[in-house]
Amino acid sequence: MKYRTLGRTGIKVTPYCLGAMMFGAMGNPDEDECVRMVHRALDAGINFVDTADAYSHGGSEEIVGKALKGRRDDVVLATKAHLPMGDDPNHRGNSRRWLVRALEDSLRRLQTDHVDLFQVHRPDPDTDIEETLAALTDLVRAGKIRSFGSSTFLASDIVEAQWVAERRGLQRFRTEQPPYSILDRGIEREVLPVAQRHGMGTLVWSPLAGGLLTGRYRKGQEPDTHRAGFGFRYLSDDRRLEAVEELIPVAKEAGMPLTHMAMAFAISHPGVTSAILGPRTMDQLDDLLAGAGTTLSDDVLDAIDEIAPPGVDIGALDMGYTLQTPSGAALRRPLPQRSAA
Repeated sequence: MKYRTLGRTGIKVTPYCLGAMMFGAMGNPDEDECVRMVHRALDAGINFVDTADAYSHGGSEEIVGKALKGRRDDVVLATKAHLPMGDDPNHRGNSRRWLVRALEDSLRRLQTDHVDLFQVHRPDPDTDIEETLAALTDLVRAGKIRSFGSSTFLASDIVEAQWVAERRGLQRFRTEQPPYSILDRGIEREVLPVAQRHGMGTLVWSPLAGGLLTGRYRKGQEPDTHRAGFGFRYLSDDRRLEAVEELIPVAKEAGMPLTHMAMAFAISHPGVTSAILGPRTMDQLDDLLAGAGTTLSDDVLDAIDEIAPPGVDIGALDMGYTLQTPSGAALRRPLPQRSAA
């Protein structure tokens, strides 16, 4: 496989990153098969693996740690923290108290003394971003992480974090992990340009749009696959399903499976460093690896743009962004201040 530089870190990673969200109880409970999947990906040339503490409540990290025995130095290893890891309200979020503890737990499960990339899984409105950046900076200086990044941050959050890091003399987010696919192109408007401007690497998640771009979910059919059990609304979103129906013949005319076209699209954007594969089974992984050499011509990309316009999220976005909607009262000045004279 080819290599790309992860932002300005100097770290070289493959355009495909193996995502381990489906390893363990929440996806594939067969740990031996999951280990074999990691080995298959590494043997195919992938050098980038991404997991998180919340995936199968630590089970994914344990599987990845087991799989990387004897091969750890050949892998750029990434994990994440933020999501709840228990009922205790302090066992979540982006506070120094939790991030330090979460990393120690992750290192133990991964059976390593450091991770190459440590990411905060989501923004935390309850924690000052300076608190988060200071904690992560200290973890870099302690040698426990090499770089750190954000995941599913709005462009405004990314810019604020960059500003605070420069202002306070702290290390900054080096990467961003946003959702991106043919059906979810909203990040092309601001997130990707902002990441490029600040020299951030991007590893995009859900390049198959939660499974819609496998072609298994069709209009008028009831979803009956594993992901349907999560209750994802987008699996029955008519606008998204209609777009899939239009994309299938584009892929067919180009002589490639829809999955291969979707993955090749995700890594075609100049701001995307790597796209995360999220297979649950070996067959799914083999299918995705088979498309690693796929190149999309301008004609194919133009046809995709006609169906899924640049910068647009098709249908009901259910991809992880949490927008704070202000109350009506917060949008109103006190009564005496509402006139011009």
